[in-house]
Amino acid sequence: MITDQEMQTPSLIELGLRPFFQQQLSLDEKSSLSVGRIVEQHRSQVIALSDQGALSLVLSPNSERVCVGDWVLFDESLRIVRVLERRSLLQRKAAGTKVDSQLIAANIDSVFIVCSLNDDFNLNRIERYLAITNEARVEPVVVLTKLDQCDDADQKRQQVQSLDPLLLVHAINALDQSHVQELHKYCSEGNTLAFLGSSGVGKSTLVNALLGQEIMQTAAIRDADSKGRHTTTHRALKWLPQGGMLMDTPGMRELKLSDCESGISETFSEIEALAQECRFNDCGHEQEPGCAVQAAIANDSLDQRRFDNYQKLMKEQAFNSATLAEKRSKDKAFGKMVSGAQKESLSRKKGR
Repeated sequence: MITDQEMQTPSLIELGLRPFFQQQLSLDEKSSLSVGRIVEQHRSQVIALSDQGALSLVLSPNSERVCVGDWVLFDESLRIVRVLERRSLLQRKAAGTKVDSQLIAANIDSVFIVCSLNDDFNLNRIERYLAITNEARVEPVVVLTKLDQCDDADQKRQQVQSLDPLLLVHAINALDQSHVQELHKYCSEGNTLAFLGSSGVGKSTLVNALLGQEIMQTAAIRDADSKGRHTTTHRALKWLPQGGMLMDTPGMRELKLSDCESGISETFSEIEALAQECRFNDCGHEQEPGCAVQAAIANDSLDQRRFDNYQKLMKEQAFNSATLAEKRSKDKAFGKMVSGAQKESLSRKKGR
């Protein structure tokens, strides 16, 4: 559903249209097609903002996959003709047993990795989000919420900062506007922000605070386990009063990694550097002599938890990447078989 806020259509420049996208258009496309940015994605339709306002665009069965944040070209019948090349893409392996990748958001400039400071605080989960964000070459910003419900916030903030000395980390109470103002510097015109985090960490509350009005539904946390209730039901871009665009995403109970080796390597760069100092090039970092990684763990310069999570994420992405590659290979072979059968059928009809 299109809200009043989206109907106040910003310009294409305010929506984030940059030379990178404009240079992809041919003269013919500029004269015959319109440009729009997808701001909402539902199961049966997508909503785009263009200089014509908010429009519901048609997805053809054979069209490219799209996601919120994509820039698309569409014709007079509101049919998507093509998707412009993306500057960045956040994606994951589809949840459950489905063998496929899921597009989360495109053309994002900064990602707010949101984690609450209550019992839901989890360094392993933050590292997982950092890996997917670094893989997309997007600036990560860790936002620790529910500061008012935590007695050891400084300690937890330091734990997150220790993951990377250059990592941007904020500990806030999203109900306190003076805290929220710390994040306004990321909301400049033309920039697009995305929120990633599990259900109930306070994303919707923070979105409302940045928007300055109650746009997203919120729910109180459960007393039994300090977990919040899932309130966001679909991905949508919102126009920020400070400038730029903001995307909230449904909480993700599963964030399986695939094709994410470089993102993991960047997230755990100190482990990658230590591995270069091992005596053997194929060191498994277990009980091999001259292992620099195990030496670092022994002298407490590397946390065992962090190394275990690094290994876990690397194995996970390798397995999922191989599974998806096998699926893509089978799909390609099936496509060739169908195409061959169609050509043969057409040839027989012509020969009659």
